[in-house]
Amino acid sequence: MYIILGGTGHIGSALARILLDRGERVTVVTRREEKRGEWEKSGAEVAVVDVRDTEALRRVFSCGKRAFLLNPPAAPSSDIDVEERRTVQSIVAALDGSGLERVVAQSTYGAQAGRNIGDLGVLYEFEEALHRQPIGTAIIRGAYYMSNWDMSLETARTDGRVNTFFPGAFKLPMVAPHDIAEFAAALLTETTGSVGLHYIEGPERYSASDVAAAFAHALGRTVTVDTVPEGQWMDTLMAVGFSERAAESMATMTRITLNDAELPEAPVLGATTLGQYIEAVVNS
Repeated sequence: MYIILGGTGHIGSALARILLDRGERVTVVTRREEKRGEWEKSGAEVAVVDVRDTEALRRVFSCGKRAFLLNPPAAPSSDIDVEERRTVQSIVAALDGSGLERVVAQSTYGAQAGRNIGDLGVLYEFEEALHRQPIGTAIIRGAYYMSNWDMSLETARTDGRVNTFFPGAFKLPMVAPHDIAEFAAALLTETTGSVGLHYIEGPERYSASDVAAAFAHALGRTVTVDTVPEGQWMDTLMAVGFSERAAESMATMTRITLNDAELPEAPVLGATTLGQYIEAVVNS
């Protein structure tokens, strides 16, 4: 049995379907009761659990031998650093006494020690806590998710704009969630038990201008990049529902990405190009 956290998100849902298609037994962990029927029809078992409930999560883990761990994002209206550290602590604590033999955990490019730097700090602490516990652990640092551009479809379609904090020409590693899921499936199911840190990104590095061009091609219209100046980041984030603390963390994380992005020399390369990903988003 494979236990999948984040089973209703981009990566977790893709991973669960990959394993189910291979005939594996899968338990999808979700907070959302309304997702139960959909997954049970697909052949999965479903555990409706809040990952902050450590004992309940440990009981779920005890039903399997291998698990995919993904720390769920906190609501941006909260203090995301505080809330996401709580879920990290609960997930790691639930591993103790669970009987799991291997875990694969999702992290991010640029994970590093620090406070109020969003996922970069929280997921670094997740990595460190997993290194300290005895279960064999493989950690996937994924590049900037191509799915982060999904929200740009509406403005690209209606206004011909992609709104971003990144300068149009700034290139960074990006990866399709499905490619991460394929890699996670390989790490979960292999017999050799690879542990340690693994990096994955797409076949090329892309810019916001490349994103705009991909939307333009898929939509058949002109699409341009509209970069929000750094001095407006906080107001922009708070206008769409971020708390002040969450906005500060997101802004700081963006600065780090722009000024000191992690660029590994030999990452695993996913197969999905940005153009293929955007085409699928437009046609979904």
